[in-house]
Amino acid sequence: MKKRIILSILGLVAVIAILAGVKAMQIGAMISQGKKFVPPPETVTATRVKAESWTTGLTAVGTLTAVQGVTVSAELVGKVVKIGFEPGATVQKGDLLVRQDTSSEEAQLPGLMAQVKLARTELARDDKMVAEKIISQSDYDKAAAAYDLAVAQVNNIRATIDKKSIHAPFTGRLGIRQINLGQILREGDPIVTLQTLSPIFVDFTLPQQQMAQMHSGLPVRVTCDALPGETVEGRITAINPLVDSDTRTIKLQATVKNRAEKLRPGMFVNVAVGLPARPKVLAIPATAVLYAPYGDSVFVIEAQKEGKKGMALRQQFVRLGDKRGDFVAVASGLKEGESIVTTGVFKLRNGQSAVIDNKLAPPFQQSPKPENN
Repeated sequence: MKKRIILSILGLVAVIAILAGVKAMQIGAMISQGKKFVPPPETVTATRVKAESWTTGLTAVGTLTAVQGVTVSAELVGKVVKIGFEPGATVQKGDLLVRQDTSSEEAQLPGLMAQVKLARTELARDDKMVAEKIISQSDYDKAAAAYDLAVAQVNNIRATIDKKSIHAPFTGRLGIRQINLGQILREGDPIVTLQTLSPIFVDFTLPQQQMAQMHSGLPVRVTCDALPGETVEGRITAINPLVDSDTRTIKLQATVKNRAEKLRPGMFVNVAVGLPARPKVLAIPATAVLYAPYGDSVFVIEAQKEGKKGMALRQQFVRLGDKRGDFVAVASGLKEGESIVTTGVFKLRNGQSAVIDNKLAPPFQQSPKPENN
């Protein structure tokens, strides 16, 4: 009985030993295969580092205002007897817009002119009489004053008649008519708006930190939702000498051409102020940077060392500068002409082999459109 138990135990030990040996051989084979395994190269998109000259610019939201713009109003009380314009039409300086009733003034004018004629005759007669000392100097002065008063009354009536004929103060485009024929206008009642639309002003503000870079003559580019795809060029023509104490901003005014009169006063526009070009910078796509708290880096693609074929990745730490659309400037760490990975850098490691395939590389732009972001 004891002999059978011993044989069973020996048999079990033998089986375990055989299984352990087989497993050890399998593990050894796997370790050997792992040492010989070479991971396939990572497919990456790449680009070369280029030196570019970036034109710097500042952006702001502006408001269009007319170079000249008024609401033509009545200066005196009177009834409208003639409307000499069409709403929305272009008028020249001096064109008649409205004529008010002047029948009362015109009726008074002949009588006042007769008084002027009489006063002139009396003054001429008194002039001879005072020279011969027939009348006193006081009587002569009264006659001269009477003449001046009569002339003043005539001039006053004529001025009233002129003021009741309302003319365009400058060349421009009229707005919507706000009066009707036969309407009694009071002093200050609006008649129609008149705006000069070409050229047109753009008012905008910038932070006070940018004041040193601003001067008259800087170019501006104006875009507007009302003009999709169009850019209007202009230049800064005025800078407010005062800084707003509440917002710490400075107000600027640019003048832009508006020959087609598509831009109208009161519209909001996007303003880009062009600054002088800066020295060349090394520009790379922003997606090529692996951002990390301890330092930003990129993966440079270079030939494998130690006689190996293919390309390998080298992690290179860089110091970044300004951004422009899809690009970022590199202040240090890279050289012009080096090839770097542009996408998917978060999954790469230093020394990894790589193959370049730019078929699916996204387009990078300095001024990307919203649909391309």
